[in-house]
Amino acid sequence: MTKREMFTAIRSIVADNADMVAFIDKEIALLDKKRTSAKKPTQTQIDNEGFKADIVAFLTDADAPKCIKELQAEIPSIDGLTNQRITHLLTDLVKGEILVKEYVKKVPYFSIKA
Repeated sequence: MTKREMFTAIRSIVADNADMVAFIDKEIALLDKKRTSAKKPTQTQIDNEGFKADIVAFLTDADAPKCIKELQAEIPSIDGLTNQRITHLLTDLVKGEILVKEYVKKVPYFSIKA
């Protein structure tokens, strides 16, 4: 049973007590506000989506798979990012089945999924 369901059940039991009903209505409103505010993406998440779009656009035009260092050197928007952050972005794209990851001598190379 969720908090919302619990408050609704208690509200029906104490319907004749105005103070309790007011308190429960306030708590339900707070739960509604918390649920809607949690869905808003953070600035970092918004930035990451832009970086992912840049990576996909670059790799779409690329003639061969690229490693992280090559991507970092050739895409101006991700030049200042760390290798770890770029790896995270690329991993998300691989999990989303947009990119393919291949290893050449233990170095991962990424390309657009055919």
